[in-house]
Amino acid sequence: MKLLLLSLALCAWGAPSTHADGISAPGARLQRVADGFTFTEGPACDAEGNVFFTDQPNDRIWRWSVDGKLTKVLEPAGRSNGLCFDAEGKLWACADARNELWCIDLEHSEAPQVKVGKVNGKLLNGPNDLWIRPDGGIYFSDPFYQRDYWKRGPQEQPTMAVFFLPRGGDTPTPVITDFVKPNGLVGTPDGTTLYVSDFGGEKTYRYRIESDGSLSDKQLFCSLGSDGMTLDDEGNVYLTGHGVTVFNPAGQQIEHIDVPEDWTGNICFGGAERQTLFITASKGLYTLATRTRGVGSP
Repeated sequence: MKLLLLSLALCAWGAPSTHADGISAPGARLQRVADGFTFTEGPACDAEGNVFFTDQPNDRIWRWSVDGKLTKVLEPAGRSNGLCFDAEGKLWACADARNELWCIDLEHSEAPQVKVGKVNGKLLNGPNDLWIRPDGGIYFSDPFYQRDYWKRGPQEQPTMAVFFLPRGGDTPTPVITDFVKPNGLVGTPDGTTLYVSDFGGEKTYRYRIESDGSLSDKQLFCSLGSDGMTLDDEGNVYLTGHGVTVFNPAGQQIEHIDVPEDWTGNICFGGAERQTLFITASKGLYTLATRTRGVGSP
């Protein structure tokens, strides 16, 4: 596969931002910084601001460093989708090849550990997105998307659920079972609130996080589903699909970012100051300098 690192001057789209209250930095434009992938997904930022993301069909995990260098990190990569770093710097991955949840120790270059495989003796549908709360507990969505590379039968789990895995545990518990098809999710850095998209129901909900991992006080946040999500330091919520749509904490749309790809899969903040949006969209990796800052793991 040929990958292209693209000149920022030649790959900017849209009018520069000048609105003082917009999320973009003054004069910023969307930039395509790397191309030549098949379908990018799951961006996650490490403690230094480097961004890791997947090219799922090609079974690779990549790193975009703070100094603008692209490096292949892992191949094969379990057909990984969503990624998230924990407080110890380990990378967790929704490994879709065998419907597993992985933990990858990048520092010691160890083989990925399978942390969750089957639940109640049955295959997971296909872990898709995840978020790690401050105490190390993990929420992950488990929709069923039939893959042409699977060597398995039909859906085995009774529902397409969102699961909670306590830190150090090996048995996740379903905490949302009433969605059509859950997908993107993200929590607030204080660990009190979880946003979860019912992609199949075209809605996103907000929950209060309880200490035991359960969720309560379900509220409709907005009537839009999302493939992936992130948050900024003003409490704005970023949803992906047809570009990026930004909502304020009250659930009101405040901005839309057009992305010149068929689909925008996921999003995170990265860079040393967490003031750059990294957008994984089909064949490319895009960035946008922002006025706001990212929050959350690690």
